[in-house]
Amino acid sequence: MALLTRIRGPRDLDRLTPAQLPALAEEIRTFLVEEVSKTGGHLGPNLGVVELTIALHRVFDSPRDRILFDTGHQSYVHKLLTGRQDFSQLRMKGGLSGYPSRAESEHDVIENSHASTVLGYADGLAKANQLQGHHDRPVVAVIGDGALTGGMAWEALNNIADAKDRPLVIVVNDNERSYSPTIGGLANHLATLRTTKGYERFLTWGKDALQRTPVVGQPLFETLHGAKKGLKDFIAPQGMFEDLGLKYIGPIDGHDLTALESALTKARGFGGPVIVHCLTEKGRGYRAAEQNDEDRFHAVGVIHPETGLPIKSAGKDWTGVFGEEMVALGRERKDIVAITAAMLHPVGLAPFAKAYPERIFDVGIAEQHAAVSAAGLATAGLHPVVAVYATFLNRAFDQVLMDVALHKLGVTFVLDRAGVTGTDGASHNGMWDMSIMNLVPGLRLAAPRDADQLRAQLREAVEVSDAPTVVRYSKGAVGPAVPAVGRVGGMDVLRESAEERPDVLIVSVGALAPLCLETADLLAAQGISSTVVDPRWVKPVDEALPGLAARHRVVVTVEDNGRAGGVGSAVAQALRDAGVDLPLRDFGIPQEFLDHATRDQIMAEIGLTAPDIAGRVAALVAKLEGVSVEA
Repeated sequence: MALLTRIRGPRDLDRLTPAQLPALAEEIRTFLVEEVSKTGGHLGPNLGVVELTIALHRVFDSPRDRILFDTGHQSYVHKLLTGRQDFSQLRMKGGLSGYPSRAESEHDVIENSHASTVLGYADGLAKANQLQGHHDRPVVAVIGDGALTGGMAWEALNNIADAKDRPLVIVVNDNERSYSPTIGGLANHLATLRTTKGYERFLTWGKDALQRTPVVGQPLFETLHGAKKGLKDFIAPQGMFEDLGLKYIGPIDGHDLTALESALTKARGFGGPVIVHCLTEKGRGYRAAEQNDEDRFHAVGVIHPETGLPIKSAGKDWTGVFGEEMVALGRERKDIVAITAAMLHPVGLAPFAKAYPERIFDVGIAEQHAAVSAAGLATAGLHPVVAVYATFLNRAFDQVLMDVALHKLGVTFVLDRAGVTGTDGASHNGMWDMSIMNLVPGLRLAAPRDADQLRAQLREAVEVSDAPTVVRYSKGAVGPAVPAVGRVGGMDVLRESAEERPDVLIVSVGALAPLCLETADLLAAQGISSTVVDPRWVKPVDEALPGLAARHRVVVTVEDNGRAGGVGSAVAQALRDAGVDLPLRDFGIPQEFLDHATRDQIMAEIGLTAPDIAGRVAALVAKLEGVSVEA
């Protein structure tokens, strides 16, 4: 690491000769494989942008020139070149974030880790530079070809193209591995040289990206092919973007440092909006990643650096249970179709896609379109299952509300990684979905506690044809089955008390059932009796819950969602509406952005552990009895 250790900031790159840069790139790839294999993280995307990031920091002067990343999972090389080379605690408490972090460095302008937003930021920053007289400070936005499938990216492009004198460089990191890279001396001249191979390659990329883009994609692609265009414009790769008023440079070999620096230098000097189209190879330089057909090691856990194999074999996880049940449902019901937003494998729909390829729709990074397209499918008599991460459903709230619920359509939204996810940081915790969905009239929301309940409640959800349904579950391994000992209304009783009027009713939400049972045990050790119920469907609140609560002295809700507007709030309202006046304590996630750490560490920090909950509940019971105790 002789060269890498000499880099403490971007301007240290200026001291290296062009002949040294390939060696630096090799050192960075070696470092990434060695370090990320110990902690887990986004390996493949970063291996693919080594040369591109080096070139960016040699041509542009960060932080004076703002360099922005979308979505940010390819920022590890950027971190290394801006003085952050301790990856020993990557994505761990106290260590480096897996995304850009404003708290870490002045070189991290935004820490967005939801896709397709960077061009909007860039547009705003470029406008601010113009208003403030900073005409010599270009804004650079690095966006992946996948993120260009998001509608927000094209909304921003429409605005960016409106001003010809705002210096703004859009770097398209195109790592679609079905494309063979443009290499050799031609790469340095593709800004002006027209070759059939280059055009066909770009047109294929543009067609795929645009035709996956809702609303504006097809018209833009048709414009490229439209009437009144000569053969030259028909095949010119820049034609589509020039129709929008954007200068186009490329395609550029994203691993040719000379070509990259030349193209980026031209873009920097242009003085207006420019697109630099770079072709990169995800996972480049790491054989295990290059041979991984699924995702080129997009994200890995702890792996063996030589083989790329996991150090520990994972047990059955929530995602896998969902994937298996979807295949079974697809076999039984021809009307069930599935939708994913560029997350086929991560959300567990790959087995369904293999079994029923004609009934799976990947809409790209376009959650809003996914919801509305599902509404269309449901209107036609099918039952769509839309599988996304819980944090990403936030982006489609209006569509769930006005396009699905208002029309009383049977669409099932399956939310993976609900609750505290941990190491991916604030943007990926699924802590808002139940609060947001609680606002939607008619929507029904299930929170299964174990694998058996996930299977059962998914089946119950797809039986609903006149309203949207949501099934949400946690990230990672699914624990053992939690049996019910009784039933009240639609709720499962997980623990009963022999007392005629037990002290505490604990309302357990989803995968927190074992935590709630442990809390009940701790309370019992202090002589406090309790009943534990799992509502199964937390929206609407079960009609039997107020009556059950009235037979207790205290009601406690425990959920892995934000406390504001969550299950606790809904239960409190239901009790008030029923005239049940009891002390209620709601335990959940505080309304704040949580730093990256392990899930257990975060749960301990926010007080979602059995000892914390039991202590506070015991103090409340003692207060009701007029006894002074320490919580």
